[in-house]
Amino acid sequence: MTRARNAALILLCLLLAAPAFAQGGKGRINGKILDDQGKPAKGVMVRATPPTGAPLQAVTNEKGEWKLENMAAGQWNFEFGLNGFDPQRMAVTIADKNNPPIEMKLTKAVDPNVELQAKMKEAADLQQAGKQAEARKVVEDLLAKYPTATRLNAFIATTYEAEKNYDKAVEHMKIVVDKEPGELDLKMYLAELLTVKGDKAEAQKLLDSVDMAQVKDPTIFLNMAIAGINGGKADEAIAILDKVAKAFPTRADIVYYRGRANIAAKKMPEAKADLEKFVSMAPPDSPQLADAKKLLEQLKDVK
Repeated sequence: MTRARNAALILLCLLLAAPAFAQGGKGRINGKILDDQGKPAKGVMVRATPPTGAPLQAVTNEKGEWKLENMAAGQWNFEFGLNGFDPQRMAVTIADKNNPPIEMKLTKAVDPNVELQAKMKEAADLQQAGKQAEARKVVEDLLAKYPTATRLNAFIATTYEAEKNYDKAVEHMKIVVDKEPGELDLKMYLAELLTVKGDKAEAQKLLDSVDMAQVKDPTIFLNMAIAGINGGKADEAIAILDKVAKAFPTRADIVYYRGRANIAAKKMPEAKADLEKFVSMAPPDSPQLADAKKLLEQLKDVK
């Protein structure tokens, strides 16, 4: 027999032997499964997968019992599943004979929404008590368990904001906004954090992408404009306030701050017109009313 033919026969024998390991053997195993009340669990699907070859399956009877036979020796991966219960998995080494039975008790599956609501209430109570790190840990554990619940990062951001750790707050809010770019409230909160952090350029870029028709509260825009006035960027503040005034034509405070921005930009006629409009539409208890009248007195000679 030539060396080449000998090698071919050895390979053929190996190929024929491999399926035999996976498909058959003398090993057998049985078990009993109980539900969370300690009663026999009927209808549990038992699936055993060998290292190679097709898996074997069984279903528990009314006594919660099951068995599998003709199993090759080696390690098998077992899965146990029943609707309403958490799936169970384990690796079992099967000997080429009878094997010790597997006995287990199923755990009732927890509705993720119920758990999320309960844990979020716990976190909110901790945050209310000023325990930001503890509240954050509760939500971080939830996020580790439910990684697709991306919006949990928004709560984590609020804990960092309370600690004045704006870098971390922004980091977590960016995760949420990247995942849900169409959610206006989330985007507005990120812009607010960026403003407080001092990254006004990025905040402005974010706000420029917002559809003003969807905005319900213009506070963040007013804060950006005020920051512009105080930071010597009156023209940028005026541009912001022009945009907001169109979306909120009945908001007197927007007109007041635009008047202040026009003063800072040395546009006195425009400032006078804004302040006069503000006085005409502001409620009597407006906190800016006295200042507006004082400024108008100084601008009375402006044409």
